[in-house]
Amino acid sequence: MHSLRFAFRQLLKNPGFTAVAVSTLALGIGANTAIFSVLNSIMLRPLPYPAQDRLVRVFRTSPQAQAWPHSVASFLDQRDQNGVFESVAAFKRTRFSLADTGEPAVSVRGIVATSDFFKALRSAALRTNLHRG
Repeated sequence: MHSLRFAFRQLLKNPGFTAVAVSTLALGIGANTAIFSVLNSIMLRPLPYPAQDRLVRVFRTSPQAQAWPHSVASFLDQRDQNGVFESVAAFKRTRFSLADTGEPAVSVRGIVATSDFFKALRSAALRTNLHRG
């Protein structure tokens, strides 16, 4: 307790040092909180699928690229020769243009996937009505 009183008196004697120390601590705590919030939402929360602990994503790499895409033939061979995974599906992120008759097109993000994609996720596709009525 004596050391704590001494430290508090020293901080009051040196207001410039105190301001720098408090600002540094506030900035560090704020940055750590922001980084944790982002990492928690991206990497630490469980996936919104049943049996998410049984999902894996397979990448193919090469010396030229970290995530080299599979060819359709390569994927089909791997799926047919699979003896490890319960289900194998492929998907690719892409953009689509949607337009109603007489309306300007709207660009939306989506995926192109194999027919067993939702089976592999043990999930169903979300059905929506895109018509603005």
